[in-house]
Amino acid sequence: KEELKQWYDQIMKEINGFGNDIEVSPKKAYVSLRRKKQFAILQPATKTRFEIGINLKGQEPKGKLEAITTANAMCSHKINITDIKDVDAEVINWIKTAYEHAG
Repeated sequence: KEELKQWYDQIMKEINGFGNDIEVSPKKAYVSLRRKKQFAILQPATKTRFEIGINLKGQEPKGKLEAITTANAMCSHKINITDIKDVDAEVINWIKTAYEHAG
């Protein structure tokens, strides 16, 4: 979804600042971000919505962080982005928390 490429680029710019131990693994429908284990996935959900899946088992959903309740989900939580302005400090902090837990 090329409309969302700038959103992906902005998010990756922030994530790359976390450290140099991030493995970026593109898949068919999403991009997996790993450290010692997967901590997030970046996925264009529709032409106007980008979904960030985050692994933070045991974390209460709050703010923009929503729980994923489906069985066998790759991530425990998600954040929906519908505008580039949605990529704010809260979103980056949730991703960074997941990154730190994956190390």
